[in-house]
Amino acid sequence: MKALHKTTQSAKPHEVEKKWHIIDAENLVVGRVATIIANILRGKHKPSFTPHVDCGDHVVVINADKVKFTGNKAKNKKYYKHTGYPGGLKETTPERILEGKFPERVLEKAVERMIPRGPLGRDQMRALHLYNGTEHPHEGQKPEVLDVASMNRKNKVGA
Repeated sequence: MKALHKTTQSAKPHEVEKKWHIIDAENLVVGRVATIIANILRGKHKPSFTPHVDCGDHVVVINADKVKFTGNKAKNKKYYKHTGYPGGLKETTPERILEGKFPERVLEKAVERMIPRGPLGRDQMRALHLYNGTEHPHEGQKPEVLDVASMNRKNKVGA
C-alpha cells in the first residue's frame, strides 16, 4: 500500500491573482477596519496564503477622514515621533491629525503598524489606496465593495 504524501503548496509570485476591493470607512472604528484591511493586504483571507510572498489584494478606502475612535481615544491617545535630535520627541493626538491637512494618515499608520516591516511589507503597503472623499481614480479596475460594517457585526459575540 502506497502512503499518501501530504505537502503544503507555497504560492509563487507569478501565480498570485490580485483583486481590487473598496471599503467605505465612514463611521467605522479605526482599529477594527485596520485589521480587516491589513489581512486583505497580506492575503490572509485566501486559502493560498504564503507568509513570504505578496499574495494580498489591492484595497481602496474612501472616506478615510471620517473614521471614529471609541471612548475618549480621539483626545487621550498619543502618537509619538522623534525628530532625530536630542529632546526631539514630538507627540500628537488622533483628533489633531484628523482635523489637519492629511487626515487619512491615521488609518494609514494603523494599517502600516499591522504589516510586517521590510521589503515585503513595503510592497504590501503599496496596494493600499486611501482617499478622503468618495471619489477615487480606480473605477477601471472594477473593485468589489466590501461591507465591513456587517463583517464587524457578525464577528461580535452575542450579536
